Amino acid sequence: MVEPVSQNTSEDEPDRPDEERPTRASRRGRSGSKKFGKVNKKRSFWKELPILIVVALVLTILIQQFLAKVYMIPSGSMETTLHGCAGCTGDRILVDRITYDFTDPGPGDVVVFKGPPAWAGEIETPESSNIFVTGFRALGSLIGFAPPDERDFVKRIIAVGGQTVQCCDNNRVVVDGKALDEPYVHWEEGMAPTEKTFEPVKVPAGYVWVMGDNRNNSSDSRFQGGGGVNGAVPVDNIIGKARVIVLPPGRWGGVSDHNPQANAQPLALGAPAWQQGLPLGVGIAAAWPVVFLGRRMSSGVRKAVDRRR
Repeated sequence: MVEPVSQNTSEDEPDRPDEERPTRASRRGRSGSKKFGKVNKKRSFWKELPILIVVALVLTILIQQFLAKVYMIPSGSMETTLHGCAGCTGDRILVDRITYDFTDPGPGDVVVFKGPPAWAGEIETPESSNIFVTGFRALGSLIGFAPPDERDFVKRIIAVGGQTVQCCDNNRVVVDGKALDEPYVHWEEGMAPTEKTFEPVKVPAGYVWVMGDNRNNSSDSRFQGGGGVNGAVPVDNIIGKARVIVLPPGRWGGVSDHNPQANAQPLALGAPAWQQGLPLGVGIAAAWPVVFLGRRMSSGVRKAVDRRR
C-alpha cells in the first residue's frame, strides 16, 4: 500500500547543524555590507583636487603670515647680496618672521620692513582697474610670486638705538667713533665708488639705521624722510630677517648677516680746523729765532777763525 506524501516537507528534510542554517542576522549583515561598500566608495581624483588646492593655499598663507614668508626682490639696492632690477627676475628670499619675537635686530641683519610714513617707495607698482588682475597680484604677493607692496623694503641694519652713525672716514661709515668693516658693499658700475657724507645721527631708542649694500644706488636712511633722525626705521616696522635665497635655483644659498661692527677700527678723532693749523703756525713762529741764532753763531765762528789767523 502506497503511503501518502507528507504535506510538511520541512519535517522530511534531514537535520542540519545550526551553523549551516542561514539566520536573519547573517542576511542583514550581507545586505548591510553591500550598502556600506557603496557609502565608502572612493571619490574621483578630479573631485578631490580643488579641495587639496584650497587646503594647500590656506596652509601656505598661514605659514607665511606667522612663521616665514617669501619675498621677491624688485630693485638693485642690495646688490650683490640680493639680486633685483626693474623688468628682470629678482631673487626670492625666505624671511623668518619669528626670530625677533625672541631676540633684538642687530647690526648686519638683512631685514624686510614696512617703510615709515616719511619714506617714499623705491619702486612704482602700476595699478590695474581690472579686479581679477588686482586679485591675482595680491594673491601672488601673498605667496611670494609677485612684486611686494611698494611700502616694503629690504636693507641691512648698520646701527641700532642709542648708537651714533656718520660718514665718512676714508670712505667708511663710522658708528660710535669706529670705522665699520663692510665687505658686502657693492659699487654700481659707472658711478664713483664713494660714500655719501652725512652728519652724525644718534639713532633713537627702538629704531634702527639701515642702508643698502649697493651703496651708491640705494634710497635708505641717509636720504629717506630728508635724512637724519627721520631716516631711522622703528623696530616695530620690521617684518622679519632674510635667511635664504630660494629662487632661482642658481642663486640658492644663505643671506649674509656679517656684523660690520665686530671688527670696526677705532678712529683718531680729527681736531677742529684752527687746531689743525697750530703746528704750521708754531713752525713759522719758531723759524725766525732759529734763523737769527744760526746767523749769529755763524758770524761768531767766522770771527774766531779770523783771530787765530
